[in-house]
Amino acid sequence: MTGYFIRRVLAIVPVMAIVVVCVFLLLRLTPGDPAAILAGDTATAEQLERIRQSLGLADSLPVQFARWLGLLAQGDFGTSLISGSPVTGMIAQRIWPTLNIAILTLILTIAIAVPLGVIAAWRHRTWADYAVMSFSVLGFSVPVFVIGYTFILVFSLELRWLPVQGYVAPTQDFGQFIVRAILPCLALATVFIALIARMTRTSMLEVLGEDFIRTARAKGIKESWVLFRHALRNAAVPILTIIGTGFALLIGGAVVTESVFNIPGIGRLTVDAILARDYPVIQAMTLLTSGIYVLINLLIDLSYAFIDPRIRY
Repeated sequence: MTGYFIRRVLAIVPVMAIVVVCVFLLLRLTPGDPAAILAGDTATAEQLERIRQSLGLADSLPVQFARWLGLLAQGDFGTSLISGSPVTGMIAQRIWPTLNIAILTLILTIAIAVPLGVIAAWRHRTWADYAVMSFSVLGFSVPVFVIGYTFILVFSLELRWLPVQGYVAPTQDFGQFIVRAILPCLALATVFIALIARMTRTSMLEVLGEDFIRTARAKGIKESWVLFRHALRNAAVPILTIIGTGFALLIGGAVVTESVFNIPGIGRLTVDAILARDYPVIQAMTLLTSGIYVLINLLIDLSYAFIDPRIRY
């Protein structure tokens, strides 16, 4: 188990090294000049050059890369080219709304999607199976922003059950946080539920046809125990994999959802930084997102060893 853990952790190093190099080069090699954005349309060539010098953009790429790596080693993502604020502080202010919404969405998704997939596999080729599969197709087909605006129209404007937009931190008022998080979480979870329910159904169908399931039923074990204790555990590896892969949908959908529901998260921060070509913020957000993906995949890989000990070898 220790060797497996060490191998998986060491595999992160080259991945993150490639991400760091790609993030630095892609932003530098794409068209556009942050100095021109800061100076405005009426700036002279001398003014543009002074701004480039002050931002360090006039240096060669190796010099900029070495300086950037030195700052990263100190935990410093630099200063925003537009606002002049430290990037670390900007992310610290915006990351908690996104994390709170993402965690609540993940809990909601797993609580709904896994039972739906199990029921669809258990009642294969019945109306329950067809209903779950129809929902999965619909969930994949409708964009997140369409779902979000539809929820606002129905539950906020027509029924007036929930507020249209806004965000309240759970530490400030947990009740208001839940009330205001229901619509964005449901909008985000729709695609995620469709993905996990479909994969759960497929994995369960494969396991339910195995001999040990027929043996368990022949022994008179309760059907709920057969489904959730025996079948679901043996089908958990691909389900965990798709949860990790689906996390990308959660982050990608957060950009749109935060704009639709006016949530001050890292999604909106990323969009604003891209439009303004704010290099330090874009780099920090890309590295942060990549780090989250790598960490999630590491945790999933490690969980494999607990679910199926054969994977350790």
